[in-house]
Amino acid sequence: MKNRIEDILKQVRDGVLTPEAALEELKDFPCRDLGFAQIDHHRELRKGHPEIIYGLGKTPDQIMKISAEILAKGSNLLVTKVGPETWNIIREGIPGAVYNELGRTVIRMTSPPPPGKGRIVVITAGTSDIPIAEEACATSEILGNETERIYDVGVAGLHRILGQYERIRKARVLIVVAGMEGALPSVVAGLTAVPIVAVPTSVGYGASFGGLAALLAMLNSCPGGVAVVNIDNGFGAAYLASLINHL
Repeated sequence: MKNRIEDILKQVRDGVLTPEAALEELKDFPCRDLGFAQIDHHRELRKGHPEIIYGLGKTPDQIMKISAEILAKGSNLLVTKVGPETWNIIREGIPGAVYNELGRTVIRMTSPPPPGKGRIVVITAGTSDIPIAEEACATSEILGNETERIYDVGVAGLHRILGQYERIRKARVLIVVAGMEGALPSVVAGLTAVPIVAVPTSVGYGASFGGLAALLAMLNSCPGGVAVVNIDNGFGAAYLASLINHL
């Protein structure tokens, strides 16, 4: 959106647009009322990133209409929690969009975002945690961060995470995704000095209580430097990690 505003102002200065025409172009800032949604076009100026669409619970038609509004203002598009059935419906309505089947995200880039200062490394305890990790990776990448993946290195075999030490220590921010007992973020925090964003997942047997056990374990992490987001919130983890990486 910032690029779009700058383009409109340039057109006014160059005499391509009249001030009246420019006002018409900008009339939907800071928000646009679609009846079922208020599109926050001001968010990109306020936060540095455009509004992200949470796809779960929205109809395909609602997702397409919100997406069209965001793209029309020149902003990048990210939709999270989109199942394959919904994607098969909306794919024709969002030309150029890319679907991450594992992460259930839809991305449509219109312009490169400001780059981060370093690398965000996303780590999972197990293969079953990868879908949430992929949501984090998609979010991290659309926010302009170099992103690296290290998967299936949980505490059931500590030699696996130790074998990735050189890759881990070069990160500026770490996102650690784990279900079951949620121990991996504490282990990684004991090995490194960089900020860690821990993501509990709903992966685990009955007593994991849908990720609650992992959440509580991460909140009680002994090493310092561990922040925790909600269960299965790969998006929230990457957003926070990106803010840190852009400081």
